[in-house]
Amino acid sequence: MSGPLHVVCPSCRATNRVRAGDLGRSPNCGQCRQPLFTGHPVELDEAGFERQVQRSQIPVLVDFWAPWCGPCRMMAPAYDQAAGLLEPDIRVAKLDTEQAQALAARLNIRSIPTLSLYVGGREVARQPGAMTRPDEIVRWARAHAAAHGTPQGT
Repeated sequence: MSGPLHVVCPSCRATNRVRAGDLGRSPNCGQCRQPLFTGHPVELDEAGFERQVQRSQIPVLVDFWAPWCGPCRMMAPAYDQAAGLLEPDIRVAKLDTEQAQALAARLNIRSIPTLSLYVGGREVARQPGAMTRPDEIVRWARAHAAAHGTPQGT
């Protein structure tokens, strides 16, 4: 696919049109000029979550976590490394369930950490529990994204 895709800026939340072939060329936001991809998870609040999931035409992988959660802290370094391997094919984000309790309840997040993959605005896969190796996270996310027709490896 070489047509433009909608990619939401992690800094200003503007929706950018980026050709699929240009995703790997470190594109910047047309509005705020910040990088669209940093190789690190994007910290989301409720509004940021809604914007990323509903407007992005690339898959969005979200780690639902909380600062007091031991398994969440244990998974964090692997998740950070996985972000560097998955972006720009998959947006990698984190959502603190303590700060977004209503959203976590609405999404039926019952345990943390929980990874959820969103494609086309809907959840397509969920994995509760910590994954402590970056390759596990990458393999899981890519397999589920590919199963939903998302090309991988720009």
